Amino acid sequence: MKKKSNIFVRLFKKLGSIIEKLIINPLTKLLIKCQGVIDSIGRYFDKMSSNKSFLLVAALVLAFGTFVIIDREGDVAIDQYAEVLYDQPVTATYNEELYVVEGLPETVDITLLGQKRHIFLAKQSPSTGVSVDLTGYKPGQHKVRLKYSQRLKSLDYKLDPSEVTITIYKKVSTTKTLSYDILHSDNLNSKLYIDKVTLDRSEVIVKGSQKSLDKVASVKALVDAEKIPDNSTGEITLKDVPLVAYNANGKIMKVEIVPKTITCKVTVTSPSKEVPIKVVPSGTLALGKSISSIDTSISKVTVYGKESAVDALEQITVPIDVDGLSRDKTYNVTIEKPDGITELSTTQMTIKVTLSESASKTIKNVRIVTENLSDKYSVSALSAEDSTVDVQVTGSARAIKNVKADNIKAFVDLKNVTPGNNKLKVQVTGDDVTLTYTVRTNKTITVLVTEK
Repeated sequence: MKKKSNIFVRLFKKLGSIIEKLIINPLTKLLIKCQGVIDSIGRYFDKMSSNKSFLLVAALVLAFGTFVIIDREGDVAIDQYAEVLYDQPVTATYNEELYVVEGLPETVDITLLGQKRHIFLAKQSPSTGVSVDLTGYKPGQHKVRLKYSQRLKSLDYKLDPSEVTITIYKKVSTTKTLSYDILHSDNLNSKLYIDKVTLDRSEVIVKGSQKSLDKVASVKALVDAEKIPDNSTGEITLKDVPLVAYNANGKIMKVEIVPKTITCKVTVTSPSKEVPIKVVPSGTLALGKSISSIDTSISKVTVYGKESAVDALEQITVPIDVDGLSRDKTYNVTIEKPDGITELSTTQMTIKVTLSESASKTIKNVRIVTENLSDKYSVSALSAEDSTVDVQVTGSARAIKNVKADNIKAFVDLKNVTPGNNKLKVQVTGDDVTLTYTVRTNKTITVLVTEK
């Protein structure tokens, strides 16, 4: 037993000797060296700390390092931007067959807040946009929040508005008579005329809230004349013609129209006719002067327009002002289009007026006729003197030479007469517009008006 104890003692002594040699002694030497280095550095810093130049440089280095750290941290806070996405569409989810939603904005503005690179990425990233889910909402007024779905979560989003008050109505429907309006008719070829428009249906269904439908005054198809090919006549078919509902003030109503578009047939014509030009002087010439002749660069013009207007037009009157004129004159005139006429073959002409010394001639016993007498009345002159009139014709000697009573019209206007005796002014005109016609006798006459 004693032998075994001695063996273990020797073994531990040898192990301790090895540990002391390999670990403790080297570690002790290293610590002694480190202590020496630390003491040397301490003595160095003690020495340098008493040097003002070293302290100044150290302070500057410390201040610069602090500035760099703060500046980097500040960049993170300062690098914040905002960008507004205007007029972003709003979509609502609800049963559109049963309900109508009013008060929901069509678009909103979205403000993106964050770093510029994140804003750029957000604008490139797909988004489902601004939406509101109204599933389950019943008729009535509700306050709802709008939502914006964007995959990029590193930005803040603000909607304007973000919360709205809406009203949900039950959807009802009614039938409305369909009419039409022609748009951009001024852009149609001026030689063409839209004679007739035939719609493929006479009625449409209008859907919406009862409140909205009560305000619908008319539903019209908007026929765009710009879709008619140039120089095309005959029957032209236009497809997908939009329909619009209006209230009594002509304002567009936001209601559903079934169908949304229709087809129509447009009959395009080009009525035309050649008519003479009649130059009519107005005003009083200089004393002793009369018009000897009126010469024009053109005597006729071709007119285009509405068929009824073209058929009814017998001539185009071109007025010229000769008031105070004392010598020959040439006029450059623009011909005005009569009502219902859309185009003239020419609109420019020159008129040369030649003057001469004035002469006069009296035409006796020109018979007086009546105009504008109502069908329920009859009229008669009270005496022979009230049935004829003498007329003085003034103009150039050549022009008045062949004037006869048949070339003069003397008349009284019976438009405003009443039964009984009526005193009326006699008016005179003549075939030749270069002459002046004046009543010499019986400037007024008395006629008897009786009911039939």
